Amino acid sequence: MAKGHWLDPLARSLLEATGQIRRSPEPPQPASRGDDSVERDLLALKLAQNPGLRLKTAQDVRLAAALGWRLDVNRATAADWLRLPGCTPTQVDLLLRLQSGGVQLSGPEDLQHLLGLGEELMHSWMPLLEFRWYGDPPAARPAPLDLNRCRADQLGAQLDLEEARCRRLLQERSRAPFRDLADLQQRLQLPAELVEGLIGRVSFGQGPIGPELPRPPRPPASR
Repeated sequence: MAKGHWLDPLARSLLEATGQIRRSPEPPQPASRGDDSVERDLLALKLAQNPGLRLKTAQDVRLAAALGWRLDVNRATAADWLRLPGCTPTQVDLLLRLQSGGVQLSGPEDLQHLLGLGEELMHSWMPLLEFRWYGDPPAARPAPLDLNRCRADQLGAQLDLEEARCRRLLQERSRAPFRDLADLQQRLQLPAELVEGLIGRVSFGQGPIGPELPRPPRPPASR
């Protein structure tokens, strides 16, 4: 047969099986694994030359994880956090202030909620993150409560705060809204274990606080 003939796929398969025509060469396989190996080795070389190198993309994070790199969320330094693509100095400041107060994060949800991270960015960090808990695990958490707008009775009912701490919180809130958990901890001098229990349970809306309407009088107790 002349070179370049056409055959339907079934006929071609039969002729190839009987040896009447030469088998078509196999198409080249994608070299993604080889490329990953080259990229990983290149990143390893860059890190050896510059240990403080910052990772720029999600692929860099994945390759660094393949090299054995990890970030211990509850012990990481500012330099560790700033290696992550998209991690801002403001976020690092918040994390380190909480860490210095003894606060720990128990999982990805805590970190995502605390920093307000999008799903894509959080997913890109995950290969490097390790959540090691240095102590007892945190208790279960109720629904979030806006500490800059909630009523006084909600503080005790939903967060189980002592009356003295509720009064102090309201007093501080009247001076200025709370910015975040670290600001709350510093202004109220809260212990680390209490702040850890608030992660994911509270929010900090910014803006004017509406007036608290007077409550209707309680009906007289029946005798």
